[in-house]
Amino acid sequence: MLAAALAVTAAGCGSDEPAASADEKATLSYAVWDKNQVPVMEELAAAFTKDHPNITINVQLTPWADYWTKLRAAVTGGAAPDVFWMNGPNIQLYADNGVIMPLADKVAEAKLDLSVYPKALVDLYTFEGKIYGLPKDMDTVGVWYNKELFDAAGVKHPADNWTWDDFKAAAAKLTNPAKGVYAVGANIAGQEYFYNTIYQAGGNVISADGKKSGYDDPATIEGLRFWTDLIKNKQSPDLKTMTDTHPIQLFESGKLAMYWGGSWNVTEFGNNEYTKTRVDAAPLPIGAKQATIIHGLANVVSAKTKYPAQAWEFVKFLGSKPAAEILGKKGPIPAYTGTQDAWLAANAKFKGKVFIDAVGYAVPYPVSRNTAAWNDEEFKQLTKAYTGEVAVDVAAKELAAQMNALLAKE
Repeated sequence: MLAAALAVTAAGCGSDEPAASADEKATLSYAVWDKNQVPVMEELAAAFTKDHPNITINVQLTPWADYWTKLRAAVTGGAAPDVFWMNGPNIQLYADNGVIMPLADKVAEAKLDLSVYPKALVDLYTFEGKIYGLPKDMDTVGVWYNKELFDAAGVKHPADNWTWDDFKAAAAKLTNPAKGVYAVGANIAGQEYFYNTIYQAGGNVISADGKKSGYDDPATIEGLRFWTDLIKNKQSPDLKTMTDTHPIQLFESGKLAMYWGGSWNVTEFGNNEYTKTRVDAAPLPIGAKQATIIHGLANVVSAKTKYPAQAWEFVKFLGSKPAAEILGKKGPIPAYTGTQDAWLAANAKFKGKVFIDAVGYAVPYPVSRNTAAWNDEEFKQLTKAYTGEVAVDVAAKELAAQMNALLAKE
């Protein structure tokens, strides 16, 4: 339904007015979803306007819970923001339906070097050979751990080269039913949890060409079993508990010894009274191989903007080294290689380098043309495995069949 709506939109909501020239005055709308980043986005907008006084940027916040619904309505009504944030799961859908502007020609004309961004992110925002968004930031996943709980249980803090076996041994010692403490929360979430262990086990979520599910691969199933075993062994709360109280809340109240989370958690854990002095970050444990999911947002230009030249100038600036250096001081890890020192300095209380070093063995976030459809199927089928309703291999094979049927329709 979403793809159909976007297709209709792309065909039917263009403006009849001629596009403005680059030197014409313009006010651009810039849609974002993270309130914590609004101040630095406004700082970036002001820095851009200082060098481009004819272009004003209006930063528009829509919280994540409503962002895609509002964006779809805006696109359908012909009032899409001129520039907006895009993520991996949605890029192909919006690119395939002509909602966002391909940037390949503009990148070539400007002689931009895309190798300054992690290749995995450039690939993520490339569709049918064309780049559609310039990477803004990046994130990888690590294990946040409670130093006090590790010390109390007599467990060594995670080493940089710790393994699945090390993790499982630690999980057994860190679980303390008498105190209501679990080792970790085995939540059903791809980016922070099971995608990582799938690739660590040598499996895959989706084939490189985006046409076949990897959920019936034995290695993929082992990556899922990593989590279902934690619940079965009562080293993780059950799904009902984690539905009532999210794992991050359990971690922030000392009820979880470990939390699989991203580099984006530095702000949350740095500001939280309980975690800011008690936790630190470690790399993900190594399975058959070392892997973490890499993701990051990109800035894209509406295909129907009245100000394509100005919008491109703004996106080009947002993807530049000066913009990345501003972002790193107050926001997430900038995607521009070599500009991460400011982020490390701003978050020096934690081992932030763990997340930057992880880029070297990172795996791109798995996506296709209509990622959301099989994401829904993931949750539906894996819930049965995590609750013990069906065996994990049965759930995974059913998921593969359903996902393959959805991919065939793309």
